Amino acid sequence: MHGDLITLCLAGDVMLGRGLDQILPHPGDPALAEAYLRDARSYVELAEAANGPIPRPADFSWPWGDALRMLDRAEPDALVLNLETSVTRSDDFAPGKGIHYRMHPANLPCLIAARPDVCVLANNHVLDFGRRGLAETLDVLAGAGLAVAGAGRDADGARQPAGVPVAGGRRILVHSFGMPSSGIPPDWAAATDRSGVDYVAEASDTAAAAVVARIREAKRPGDISVASIHWGSNWGYTVPRDQVRFAHALVDGGADVVHGHSSHHPRPLELYRDKLIAYGCGDLVNDYEGISGHGNYRDDLRPLYFASLDPDSGALRELLIAPFQARRLRLREASPEDCRWLGNVLGRISRGFAPPLASEPDGTLTHRPRIAG
Repeated sequence: MHGDLITLCLAGDVMLGRGLDQILPHPGDPALAEAYLRDARSYVELAEAANGPIPRPADFSWPWGDALRMLDRAEPDALVLNLETSVTRSDDFAPGKGIHYRMHPANLPCLIAARPDVCVLANNHVLDFGRRGLAETLDVLAGAGLAVAGAGRDADGARQPAGVPVAGGRRILVHSFGMPSSGIPPDWAAATDRSGVDYVAEASDTAAAAVVARIREAKRPGDISVASIHWGSNWGYTVPRDQVRFAHALVDGGADVVHGHSSHHPRPLELYRDKLIAYGCGDLVNDYEGISGHGNYRDDLRPLYFASLDPDSGALRELLIAPFQARRLRLREASPEDCRWLGNVLGRISRGFAPPLASEPDGTLTHRPRIAG
C-alpha cells in the first residue's frame, strides 16, 4: 500500500509468442499455421523493416523496455496482465484458428522480468496448442511461482480467483473469465472433467449474477475484487450496451475494478459508482509492428494503467496512465505529442470522466475524480 491507498497496475494483452519468442535466447520452432505468414521470424523482419534492427538474441528484458522503469518507480501493489500466449513446446496447433501464439518455456524469464503478480489466462490464445499445451503452460507458470486465474485443469480450477496479499491483512482478488465475443471457442470451456478456461457464454443478467455470486463468496471485508474479462472485438471504440450493463452489474454486485481486454488499442474508460471500468486496455506487448491496416487507432501506443483505490470502499482515487510506444519489438516512452493524442482520444470516447485526463509534465495522463460525499 502507498500511504492509505492500494495501487493496481492493469495491463492489456501480453503476447510473448511468435516473433517475440524468436528474438529471445531460446526460440522455439518458428513454424506457423497461418495464411498470412508461415515462419514466426517473418514478423521480426517486418518490425525491422519498419523501425530498424533488433538484436538476436535479445535480453529477456528487451520487450518491456522503458516500462520496467515505470513499474520500478510506481511500485504497484499488484501487476495484473492478460497473458495471451501458450508457454509450451507442444505442436498441437488448435484447428480452425488463424493465429497461434506460443513461447518456449525456456524463455519464461522474459515474463518474469516484468514481475507480474497475476497472469489472467481466460483468453482466445491460451489453448492455441491444445490441452497438452495448456497443461504445460500451467505447470511452467506454477513452477516459476506465478499466480494465474481464468484457466485450470477443471472448472473449479479455472474459476478460482488469484489472491495477492496486501498490508494490513487485505487481499486483491482477481477473477478472470472470457466471452465468445473475443474469439474464444466454446469447446475451450473448462468442465468438471476437462481442462480449459472460465467461459462465460454471454453478457447477460443471468451470467452477471453467476459471476457476482462467486465474487461475493470469495470476498472478505478489506478485500479488493477485480473482474478481468476478455471480451469484445479487436478494433473499434464502441462498447455494446450488453457489455455496459454487464460491467455495471458486476460493480453493483461487489467488483471494485473491471479490467477488460481483447482490443488491440485502448477502449473507453468509465467511472461508475466511483469504481473504474476499463472496457479494453489495449495490447501492451506483441509483434504487430510493420502490419498495416488500422493505423487510425494508433495501436503502436501501449498504455499501462495505475489505479489507486480507497482500501475500504474500492473507490478510484487516482488513475495514472503511462503511454509507451512499440519500436523494434520494445516499449519506449511515448512522445509528449503521442501522449496528448491518446489522452484526447480517451477523453472523447470515455464515459463519466469529467474533467478529462490531464497531461502531466512527465508524459503521463492522470485523473483524480471527485468522490461523492
